[in-house]
Amino acid sequence: MGHFEHFLHYGGEAIPYTIKVGAGSRERVRIHVHPNGSVEVEAPADATADDIGKAVQKRARWVHDHVCDAKRRFEHVLPREYVSGEQVLYLGRRYSLKVRQVPREERSVKLKGALLEVAHNQISTDAVRARVRAWYRLKARDYFAYRLGVIAKGLPWPQEVPSFQLKEMRTRWGTCAAGGMVTLNPFLVRASRDSIDYVIAHELCHLREHNHSPEFFRLLSRAMPGWETVKQRLDETAEVILND
Repeated sequence: MGHFEHFLHYGGEAIPYTIKVGAGSRERVRIHVHPNGSVEVEAPADATADDIGKAVQKRARWVHDHVCDAKRRFEHVLPREYVSGEQVLYLGRRYSLKVRQVPREERSVKLKGALLEVAHNQISTDAVRARVRAWYRLKARDYFAYRLGVIAKGLPWPQEVPSFQLKEMRTRWGTCAAGGMVTLNPFLVRASRDSIDYVIAHELCHLREHNHSPEFFRLLSRAMPGWETVKQRLDETAEVILND
């Protein structure tokens, strides 16, 4: 499969989009506007550049409106300062950050009731951010491994629980390689538990169907009935979850 940069022209604007050509795609051209406003077009292997261009142009207004909505949501999010009193998310719940300066040997990050307490010898934004990110990765690794096991065992495939890795991504919650390796975004651990289950179920369905064919969505609906509502809620809060 290949990636190429193209532009959709609408209302005097040029909106960039990426084309992903999938040998396994038997479907029509599909357009995805990611939560941060980037646009990806999935095309069948036999689609010509002209076919793809026409399909995207036909939905120009839809793409433009969704890109504008995504960017508008992101504009209202202030950069994090990592100071006491700031709100942080973990498994869909809000906690207040509490930052304390301590000697180097007493450093820790702990959930205490409604607080996420960061005790650190350096209390600059960068130092506290690094500690919180490391804590999120640790929590993500353990929680995702647990849910991946539970969800995989509830499906008729795979035969064994697939391996997974963590990778910070700006446009995706997860991916699944053809070889079966699942990649999950550690920032997802800030989202609600059902959102995490949706992303894991989505990637597990890609072990059977490597494209977004009707069969893929049938599998997903069987794995997680009502996933559409969960996905919509996740995408609508993406700008807060991805804010770092």
